[in-house]
Amino acid sequence: MTVTTTTSATTDGPAEPPADATTAAVTSTASAAAAVPTARVARTPAAAPTGPRKVSQGRILGSILWRDILVTARQPWLFLAEALLQPLFILFIFGKVLADMDYVDSTYVPLLLPGIVGLTAFISALQATALPLVMDFSYSKEIEDRLMAPVGIRLVALEKIVFGGIRGFIAAALMVPVGILVLGVSWWPAATLPPILAVLVLGSLLGGALGLVLGTVVPARRVGVVFGLALTPLMFTAAAQYSLLSLHGLKWFQVVVGINPITYINEGLRSVLLDKVDSVPLGIDLAVLAAAIVVASVVGIRGFTRRAVD
Repeated sequence: MTVTTTTSATTDGPAEPPADATTAAVTSTASAAAAVPTARVARTPAAAPTGPRKVSQGRILGSILWRDILVTARQPWLFLAEALLQPLFILFIFGKVLADMDYVDSTYVPLLLPGIVGLTAFISALQATALPLVMDFSYSKEIEDRLMAPVGIRLVALEKIVFGGIRGFIAAALMVPVGILVLGVSWWPAATLPPILAVLVLGSLLGGALGLVLGTVVPARRVGVVFGLALTPLMFTAAAQYSLLSLHGLKWFQVVVGINPITYINEGLRSVLLDKVDSVPLGIDLAVLAAAIVVASVVGIRGFTRRAVD
């Protein structure tokens, strides 16, 4: 009986492992398999997020300004003719021809040059801003390309003021040596350079700001009439050919000249360069110019925004 039982167990095959051992082996194998991909994923570096790079509005504004400067640089002779032709003839006739014919006193010639330089800064900046802006809003519609740039409308208007100011400043800087050579006067002292630069920068920005006002107000069909009516009084009431304080015999005209903000560009230059001429103090000149720039810029930017939205 005992022999039969042993034979049966032997012929049935190998004995199965215990249930607990099998379960432990399966669990260990699954854990190892799950750990392999986890380790591989952990060693793989995460991909860097991609997307459009953000560009500051200041950089975009600088690109637009640089484009305008390059366009001007490609036509240097046109810029020089627009900026220097008229003031050069004024200097030559009033400062050279009339002086050689003894129609004006010799002390008048040094007084004339600062006034013409200041007037050049203002007029060049005004024309560089106003005339293209009138055409952009009326005919060419080039302003629409700028308005589509990812930059605020007010910054586009500000770029117009700055660009006009740069052109006005360059025109005035070129007019200084030309005027000195034409009139035969002495060179301006180097010590006066910082206040001269301050006055010319403010005067040029004032021209750009007032140009923005005119460019957004004047319709294209009337631009010739309005500019003729506006520029002539501005030029001859700006104390370019005379000093403001010398008009004590014409009080009403002195008041008119004192209202014109361009007067303080020319008076500021004279106060720095001419000790023997009674001029408005430099501090007052700078304060008036700064206030006029703020007022004109606010009015011009509002007008520009209104025209751009319309």
